[in-house]
Formats: sequence, structure tokens, C-alpha cells
Amino acid sequence: MAHHMPFVVGLTGGIGSGKSAAASCFLEHGAVVIDADGISRKLTAPGSPVIDELFEIFGGGILQSDGSLDRAALATIVFNDELSLSALNAIMHPRIRAEAISQISKASSDQIVVYDMPLLVETNSVELCDVVVVIDCEFPQQVERLVASRGMSVEQAEARIRNQSSREVRNLAATWVIDNSDTRQEFEKACTFVWEEIVKRAHKISP
Repeated sequence: MAHHMPFVVGLTGGIGSGKSAAASCFLEHGAVVIDADGISRKLTAPGSPVIDELFEIFGGGILQSDGSLDRAALATIVFNDELSLSALNAIMHPRIRAEAISQISKASSDQIVVYDMPLLVETNSVELCDVVVVIDCEFPQQVERLVASRGMSVEQAEARIRNQSSREVRNLAATWVIDNSDTRQEFEKACTFVWEEIVKRAHKISP
């Protein structure tokens, strides 16, 4: 019997939008969550082939003394340099995608998989998904959250947000946009509502 793929929900949103809070909410409702950042961290474990490739391209400055990846150093290198960023993405994105597909295919057909991916739209990963949920929040709030949670300056936070795909582009790809500019309670209510819609949609599709 052919293995039916599980129902896949793409989850994305700008940096500081509250995407991980939404992922936790879906997880509590029984989703299988696949985390692109987690995959990326695993791929770049000390001694991994990916680390060797990154070292060859970017040099020793991206390694910490214990051989692990210095993410901040790497981010600084690629941040204002299109070519470096393309080189990094060419190494990471196909591997993240392959691992995500492998994890998706391991889930059973009656499960709902949430693929939590910051660059879902930018990497054309939307095509792996049945539906897409975008967590959206206003620019000033994103800035405020980044300054509070990641210790960035206002300028750094604004630059990081501007470097990502625009809200408009992301929101166009969405099946549902969840606005996270209200209270935490409102946000969780919205996530639960969307989860119920996802479940309805998943049951309609599965045999």
C-alpha cells in the first residue's frame, strides 16, 4: 500500500513575529513540528561535512575554539554581502530541505506536520506544504521584541527585519495570516482557531 503523505502546514513569519509561540501552540494540539533552525543547527554540528564546507568558504573566523559554528560571526559576514549569503544558502538550503522532506515522509498519513521555516517563502519551500500559516506583526513591535529578547540595538533590529522578505510577499503566500500585535491571550486564541481550521482541511484531504 502506498504511503500517503501527512498533511503539511508551512509556518513562517518575520524575525520576532512570534512564530515559535505558534509552533508551541500547534505542538500542544498534537502537531508534529519540524524545525528548520533545529535542522540547520544539527547539520552544522562540530566535525560535520557542512562545517568543513563552510570553513573552506568563509575561513576560520566562523569557528569557535571548540570547533563549533560561531553563528553570530557567520551572520555578520553574510549580512551585508549578497555573494556570501548566496554561497551560504547554496550549502544550507538544499540540505535543510532534504532533511525536512525526509522527516515529513516519516510521519504517518493521519498526522499533521508543521514545518516551521523562517525562509519558507524565500526558499520556495511553500511547494512542500498543503497550507501556509504566516505570523504577522507590525514593524515597531518586531523591533521592540528583538531589542528585548535578543539584546539588539534598534538599528540592528531594523536592519535584520528589512533584510528579510517583505511582509507583503510573505502574506500573499499565506492560507491564514495570524496577527500577533495584540495580547498573548488573543494570539493563542487565534492560533487555536487556525488549528481547528487546519484539522478540518486535513480531514477533507486525507482518504
